Amino acid sequence: MKSLILSLLVICTIASCSPSTKIEKSWVEPGAKIDPTPQTKVMVIALVKDETSRRVIEDELVKRFKVPAVASYKFLTSEMIKAASDEALNSMITKENFTHILLMRLADIEKETSYVPGTTTGFYGGYGMYYGYGAAMYTSPGYYTTDKNYFIETTIYSVNPDKLLWTATTKTVNPSKIDKAVNEIADVVTAKMKSEGFLK
Repeated sequence: MKSLILSLLVICTIASCSPSTKIEKSWVEPGAKIDPTPQTKVMVIALVKDETSRRVIEDELVKRFKVPAVASYKFLTSEMIKAASDEALNSMITKENFTHILLMRLADIEKETSYVPGTTTGFYGGYGMYYGYGAAMYTSPGYYTTDKNYFIETTIYSVNPDKLLWTATTKTVNPSKIDKAVNEIADVVTAKMKSEGFLK
């Protein structure tokens, strides 16, 4: 019984520590990278409806860049982004001397149902032993579980020329809190950029 409880505790601990965000796919322009020069300046834009979430996401991404990066909410309200034409946005980007644009958006939400089979734990032997130890058998029934997967797309463009340099899609399973999910996504995305040599 003690060994069964110990095993369950270990499994639960491992599950609670495992990250819920992973890179699903990514692409980088061959040879492209963001150099930490005095001229480099990245605008970070989170395309989300909720203004508070937008600010949290942009701030967390800015923190992880060693090159100069600025959250877009310091220049643009959500209403301005919706109403702005390409010409108006380009004019502002040029005026503020941005060299790169990072865009993050929710690409998709997907529900995934899976079956978790039941388990039986106990002692198996001859029929005599089975009779004597039958009371020590423990069975848990199988069950269905539904996960909610959030797919976030992150893209980085150069301003001059206007060109896609890097893109990735992350999958976050059952995010419980916005700040935890944002931190995980920001960590995973920037770690991927660094591993590919795109970001220092």
